[in-house]
Amino acid sequence: MQQTFFPSDRVARSLTLSTMAFALSSGVFYTVSALYFTRVIGLGATTVGLGLGIAGGVGVLAAYTAGWLSDRVGAHHVQAWATGLNGLAMLAYTFASDAVVFTLVACLAIGMRSASGSSKQAMLARWYTGPERVEVRARMRVVTNVFIGLGTVAAAAALLVDTPAAYRTAMLAVGVLLLLAALPLARLGRQVPELAARMVQHAATEQPTDEQGPQRGSSPWRDRRYVAAVACNSVVAMHFGLQTVGVPLWVATTEAPTAMVAVLLVLNTVVVASLQVRASRGTHDVRHAGVTVRRASWLLAAACVLYALAGYGNLAAACALLVVAALAHSLGEILGEAGGWGMAFELADPQHAGAYQGLSQTGYAVASMVAPALVTATAIEHGTVGWLGLAALFVVAGTAAAIVARGRVGKPTAAVVR
Repeated sequence: MQQTFFPSDRVARSLTLSTMAFALSSGVFYTVSALYFTRVIGLGATTVGLGLGIAGGVGVLAAYTAGWLSDRVGAHHVQAWATGLNGLAMLAYTFASDAVVFTLVACLAIGMRSASGSSKQAMLARWYTGPERVEVRARMRVVTNVFIGLGTVAAAAALLVDTPAAYRTAMLAVGVLLLLAALPLARLGRQVPELAARMVQHAATEQPTDEQGPQRGSSPWRDRRYVAAVACNSVVAMHFGLQTVGVPLWVATTEAPTAMVAVLLVLNTVVVASLQVRASRGTHDVRHAGVTVRRASWLLAAACVLYALAGYGNLAAACALLVVAALAHSLGEILGEAGGWGMAFELADPQHAGAYQGLSQTGYAVASMVAPALVTATAIEHGTVGWLGLAALFVVAGTAAAIVARGRVGKPTAAVVR
């Protein structure tokens, strides 16, 4: 537990401290943002959705650009600046007074959030190797879930007061927390002198590989196997949209009380915090990572079927089915994330870690942008048929991911010298 929340390694410790502040801010933001945008700024729900949709497109572009930039100026610099600018954008929300300003601020905020994610992945890919790399990423996910939960609890104060001043104060707190999250990253280059040299690509160290592997010195978009892996894992990653959008809307249509939404979120947090690190063991092996994603897809498919069945039960049956579905969903989430990290790290060209991790994060950004509309158009609009369609989609994507991973086994990968 100590290694998760206060690791001995200086780089992991700085990343963890930054993640704590970042996740706290996220918990507060997720809780109050919708009410702030509609009640305080005075925007309509459709306007908010449109503005965030435009910003989501900017986030997709920023994810890849930040990865590409990380190879050239250093992932630690990109992450520090992206996190700081994200904080300034959140502070700027308090000055937004119309739809245009709101959309511009949202573009900066979501773009910098995506850039921060790509540069963090690039840092992990360059500084760590093998099982250590995936384990550190898993520990950071545990920290993220725990502190998002704490931020959500803290934001409840604003909901209880329920005044414009309370919501504005909460948004100011989000910005300040993000600025604090940038501090450990800004100092990291001085605290770890050898970090800077490891964070950028060196043309002299690039090695050619066989014709079937990644083309050294080329764009990751030309690495067909990596693109396929990103596509498969991005589809599996749409379970996040299922959890944040689909499940709350679906619970409202069942006999279960709406309070079950909170119960399911708490269950998810407990499962991730308890099992994410264990689920990630061994996923530095590409074949095992692919199998892990496939298992995740079957669990997610089972969760979809159980969610659908909850719509047919009475209060007790609906609640029981929702809990079992959420358990399967949470287990699928941790396995899908673990396998996805392993494939994203191990299938990448290590000499171009930033560009490759940027492409991986671009896939996740696309998934987060598409998932809400897809989930509502299937499960929410068409009920059981829609849920079964989502289940089939998860299974196909997970099976394809395992096939992609199996095709990589036995092919040489350039080593990273520490």
